[in-house]
Amino acid sequence: MSNATPYFNLTMFINIGPYRYPALAACLLVYFFIVSANCAVVLTICREKTLQKPMYIFVASLSLNALYGSAGFFPRFLLDLASDNHLISRAACFAQIYLVYTYAANEMTTLSVMAYDRYLAVCHPLHYQTRMTVKKALTLVALAWVIPVFALTTAIYLSATLPLCGNEIQKVFCANWNVVKLSCVPTVVNNIVGMFLTIANVFLPLIFVLYTYKRIISITLKRSANFKGRVFQSCLPHIVSFSIYSIAIFCDISLSRFNVEEMNPFVAIILSLEFVVIPPLLNPLLYGLKLSDIRRNIFKML
Repeated sequence: MSNATPYFNLTMFINIGPYRYPALAACLLVYFFIVSANCAVVLTICREKTLQKPMYIFVASLSLNALYGSAGFFPRFLLDLASDNHLISRAACFAQIYLVYTYAANEMTTLSVMAYDRYLAVCHPLHYQTRMTVKKALTLVALAWVIPVFALTTAIYLSATLPLCGNEIQKVFCANWNVVKLSCVPTVVNNIVGMFLTIANVFLPLIFVLYTYKRIISITLKRSANFKGRVFQSCLPHIVSFSIYSIAIFCDISLSRFNVEEMNPFVAIILSLEFVVIPPLLNPLLYGLKLSDIRRNIFKML
């Protein structure tokens, strides 16, 4: 099969018979909630001048990224749930790869920037106002979005130019590694670039966040109970959000290295969906309910 493979077949969709439409309705409700909740967070932060501070700017960026990633995944996924045909055009497949992968990288870089913000607030409180201004926060958000875009464009371009000897993708959405495995030629360059990007976009941010929280914990343990309570309240949403996303992305990376045909299909589907569904679903709940300023203004806006 040549490089001009016109369609890919998403093979992990299983026949659930009469449960198809209840599953479709449930997924549609999940998507509606993701859009509504994240829009509420973004609009609240944009409308309220008291919330236009670095910490809330990062929360708004996280919600915007959730809307971006969900738009790249859910419309096509809902269409496939409602259809017996799971063919996707080459152009649409690579567009979905680009949207989903840039969403994933943006999520990790934004969470890393948020960890840096919490580190400054706790470990350098006297210098926080000068070292983390609104202008600097916006610059960091822009970098968190732009850097992954340039990095992933290279990797996806390399995949798009490969000659392919198959068209079956063992996923419910298009994934870069699954396309690379269909190549008719050696993929050493793709593997090296993919490994480098995984280290740069997953493991380095993970190490950075763990380092910042090590410093935060060491400072917090020496302070009063009241200080510990305030640090815990401000950092808890980020800790939970980062932990959930790290576990979800680890499951997806691990799944790509296994033969999914030997796994329970329901387990394989759940593991593959975690990082595109759970963070966008839970983040607005974590930040909207835990951070009182956002919660209060959301209720006032409603």
